[in-house]
Amino acid sequence: GVADWLEEHGHTGGQVLVGHDARHKSEEFARDTAEILAGAGFKVLLTGTPIPTPLVSFGIRRYGCVAGIVVTASHNPAADNGYKVYLGDGSQIIPPTDTQIAARIAAHPVDSLARLPRSDSYEVMCDQITRDYVTRGAGLVPEGAAREITWVHTAMHGVGARTLRELTRAAGFPPAHEVPEQAEPDPDFPTVASPDPEGPGALDLSLALAREVDADLVLANDPDADRCCAAIPDEHAAGGWRRLTGDEVGALLGEQAAELAAFTGTGILANSIVSSRLLRRIAQAHGLGHRNALPGSKWVSRVPGLVFGYEEALGYCVDPASVRDKDGVAACVRLALLASVLKQQGR
Repeated sequence: GVADWLEEHGHTGGQVLVGHDARHKSEEFARDTAEILAGAGFKVLLTGTPIPTPLVSFGIRRYGCVAGIVVTASHNPAADNGYKVYLGDGSQIIPPTDTQIAARIAAHPVDSLARLPRSDSYEVMCDQITRDYVTRGAGLVPEGAAREITWVHTAMHGVGARTLRELTRAAGFPPAHEVPEQAEPDPDFPTVASPDPEGPGALDLSLALAREVDADLVLANDPDADRCCAAIPDEHAAGGWRRLTGDEVGALLGEQAAELAAFTGTGILANSIVSSRLLRRIAQAHGLGHRNALPGSKWVSRVPGLVFGYEEALGYCVDPASVRDKDGVAACVRLALLASVLKQQGR
């Protein structure tokens, strides 16, 4: 269905990036996708290893692709899997593209994969996409900024740990204290009832480790690392730690982005219509514009002139010039930067 749509819209033979997370069958589904697209005459880049979803959004424009696909079910239960589609602008598809692709699928029912033309003439990228993403992400931390922080990270049995390790090293931060039971991919998510950082008990192991190492900050990604959750020390909270809401983190990152953008006096802050109205006031205080968008990063990331956007469901678009989607890995780095600066200031 995707191949048919791309051909009908003038992208015959174009380059398509295919990635996947570490869920059950994700690698197989991604390989099927690569082979079918290659069989349809497209130039296919296959990531080769499980990677965070935002790296595909990044790679689409970085490598001049006409589309991108990620096999992932994000923070859904272990039994699920899914298929996320992007076009050449690096954003997820929106109407009417989604219904048009669905119509192509319905028009050509497939009772056997063996009947589809397939080819193994695709390119496996190995680590190139991660290296390029890390190079870009390290630039999100201003030269000379404070970087001293004690922090805890959990990948929630997903694919975010390795990329975040490389990015924080390149950006000059000390390594995180990783929750060992959750640092490496495990598609069964054995230590949590649900791999959703907002879910009950999802941060229990992270907070226990934070108390043990006297951390300044806890950061968590969901399994495909496009969302980011944060917790902070709070003597009034049960156990001495409090998880910040998506709107609280959105306001903090929005203020940080506004301060950086205020040097040029241009840029737009945006949030979904179900998120807090505070970001509008932050934008106004810095002389910047603000826009509301429909719920979902596919709408927030499309706001023209965007320098920061978010949705309250832990989705933060912190580098829209590079990643036109929510990006939990880059959000971790920006939050580590914020906490480091505040710690240096004694705040």
